[in-house]
Amino acid sequence: MINSGGRNSVRNRCYESTESMEQQGFLQWFHLQFPEVLIFHVPNGGFRNVTTARRLRKEGVVPGIPDLYIPEWKIWIEMKKIKGSVLSNEQKRIIAYLEGIGDTVIVGYGATDASVKVMEGRKQC
Repeated sequence: MINSGGRNSVRNRCYESTESMEQQGFLQWFHLQFPEVLIFHVPNGGFRNVTTARRLRKEGVVPGIPDLYIPEWKIWIEMKKIKGSVLSNEQKRIIAYLEGIGDTVIVGYGATDASVKVMEGRKQC
């Protein structure tokens, strides 16, 4: 049977990047622009079974911590998909705390948005 390109056809589906894809793209850009500057991911999200979630909380995992951190510039980055992403209440609370102690927090809606905001935030350092 030949695919006629109907509404369920793979080629007709809209391409939508994931938060992970956007974060990977941002990190590629960042490492090319600033190879000597440390940036790291805080593996804080994702779905886990109850036992693992309890253990991680006991080990210090805090909901709402942004995805990436640049210690040299005191910039935190919360990555989001380009469309349809919103901050959780926990993320809003953590962002307010981090900004309250003088750190910069960027919410990047995709890799391009995050890179532009990092360049702007870096000027303020």
